[in-house]
Amino acid sequence: MPTQLPDHELWMRQAIELAATAGRAEEVPVGALIVNAAGRILATGENRRERDHDPTAHAEILALRAAGQALGTWYLTNCTLYVTLEPCPMCTGAILQARIGVLVYGAPDPKAGAIQTVLNLPHSPAAFHRLAVVGGVLETDCRHQLQDWFRQHRQRQRAKP
Repeated sequence: MPTQLPDHELWMRQAIELAATAGRAEEVPVGALIVNAAGRILATGENRRERDHDPTAHAEILALRAAGQALGTWYLTNCTLYVTLEPCPMCTGAILQARIGVLVYGAPDPKAGAIQTVLNLPHSPAAFHRLAVVGGVLETDCRHQLQDWFRQHRQRQRAKP
């Protein structure tokens, strides 16, 4: 019986929708979701730093917390995390701590990407968990979403009295 490949684009489109919700709330548009091995969404997250006044309220952190609650454990080894932007060092650390099985991200982050772009924390000597990574899924869509939001954000800032 052939094994079916995961539909990374399907899940990433849902993460993009979560990011759009964050963007409409004046948050940097990043969305994340965690899917179990059976292909069921366990948890979602969207950036909430501004709304929650919490520097740790990144989409990935919120999704990891919710998945842990849903499963009753912080071990997320049989799960896949989808996120629209390459995780930062804080989120990468949490992803490694949670023992996520697979990380799938959309756009690389040239300023703070800690998976492959600026840092490579999963392959550093400090990493105790080997993380499978798939980058660049719907990269153009994810990158354009961020670029459009930042362009509009700068315009709103300039228009303020």
